[in-house]
Amino acid sequence: MNKSNLFIALLCFSVFVACKKEEDQLEHTSNIQVERTLFLPETPYDYAGIELPPHFQTTALSLYESFANPVDITNDGATLGRVLFYDTQLSENNAVSCASCHQQIHAFSDPGIRSVGFEGDLSNRHSQTLVNLRWARRMFWDHRVNGLENQVLIPIQDPIEMGMNLDALTARLQATPYYPDLFNAAFGSDTVSAERIANALSQFITSIYSYRSKYDEGLMNNFANFSEEELAGKDIFFNGETRCNQCHSTALFFDPQARNTGLDYTGDLGLYELTGIESDKGKFKTTTLRNIELTAPYMHDGRFATLTEAIQHYNEGILPDPNLDDRLAIGFEPGGTPIEMNLSDTDVANLVSFLKTFTDEALIYDPMYADPFQP
Repeated sequence: MNKSNLFIALLCFSVFVACKKEEDQLEHTSNIQVERTLFLPETPYDYAGIELPPHFQTTALSLYESFANPVDITNDGATLGRVLFYDTQLSENNAVSCASCHQQIHAFSDPGIRSVGFEGDLSNRHSQTLVNLRWARRMFWDHRVNGLENQVLIPIQDPIEMGMNLDALTARLQATPYYPDLFNAAFGSDTVSAERIANALSQFITSIYSYRSKYDEGLMNNFANFSEEELAGKDIFFNGETRCNQCHSTALFFDPQARNTGLDYTGDLGLYELTGIESDKGKFKTTTLRNIELTAPYMHDGRFATLTEAIQHYNEGILPDPNLDDRLAIGFEPGGTPIEMNLSDTDVANLVSFLKTFTDEALIYDPMYADPFQP
């Protein structure tokens, strides 16, 4: 090869290397900076001043709140948490955010049986709703974590869900133009840390109250706003024979305990996987019925596509199990013979109508909980 050809070859090679380097830098940059614009109100939404109705201020809920030990909410802290909740930068490749698996329109749950992670893999269990967690202490279907601040960083680091390293995340957010001011407003300095990320996310999630449903209105007017079907379903729910309100109680319609509800749980042993205690096999978190119409599919594995299917399980499909919850057994005997509610098709339809009165449309369209980013 003569000098001229050698020079041309070297020049082409150097151009190729430069272009490849620039391409790699652009790709890396795209993984750091999300191409969306942040829009926030000049005056923060009043997350700290939300006034809950009297039926959310009972002795029982005060006790649950004391056990849960929720974070203190400030308007600036929850605002920062809202931005973090919707920011795809919290995932390794900018593919997903917390909101990807907890969608406002679905009462902060996921309509999929399992959620899609940052690289397209599926989560192990169905995504739960995030409403009214101020009163919840134990997190995840198997209760493996206590407190929101301990919970929120786990999905971020999970190799299926978001796959992010916390040190890399803090550096990424520190270098993002809008975060220093937000952290300064929330915490008094612009330093980004994992602890502050957890606290801000917890503030925002704790502020997601669901209390503006047709049922809540009914409590104020002696259910004059209910249809005949809804009233009939309400009687079925609270009649004591179906035992619905024995596991779904208080204004939250939840229970702090994990319970075995007579499902076939082969392959996922629930609380047992945390404790190793034989009597914990098949026990899973008792979730709230608030917005149940919006949070299908149901159960930890999303096995029931509709409310009717879920009710029919309790009506006639509870399986015998040595760990069956006593509320679902004849004579309230733990592990006893499963009850059957003997509901007719009309009864089931009326019960579904009643459960739909828990839907909080004000929540799912409230701008203070909506995505603050725009394309």
